[in-house]
Amino acid sequence: MQINVKGKHLEITEAIDAYVRKKCERLTRYFDKVQSIDCVIEKEPNGYHVEFIVDVEHHDDFIVNYRDADLYAAIDLAVDREARVLSDHKQRTRDHKHGN
Repeated sequence: MQINVKGKHLEITEAIDAYVRKKCERLTRYFDKVQSIDCVIEKEPNGYHVEFIVDVEHHDDFIVNYRDADLYAAIDLAVDREARVLSDHKQRTRDHKHGN
């Protein structure tokens, strides 16, 4: 699985990169067909905007956005939201195949 971390109006430090990669590793627990994850972190006047784009097999990309004044909180909450989206997709796929 490939993880790309990009910054807009912000330099991505090793600490930020390592933190994002560590958080993204949990996403494969929710859906195992994740091919790549792109994280775009943008510095805004009132905080940070974090966007995760998750590419999975046989489906369009899942895109999640989150804004917060604290960068690490925005990353945490965006990853939590992405985990929820992936687990919901997995549940819908499983229910559809089993006819529930």
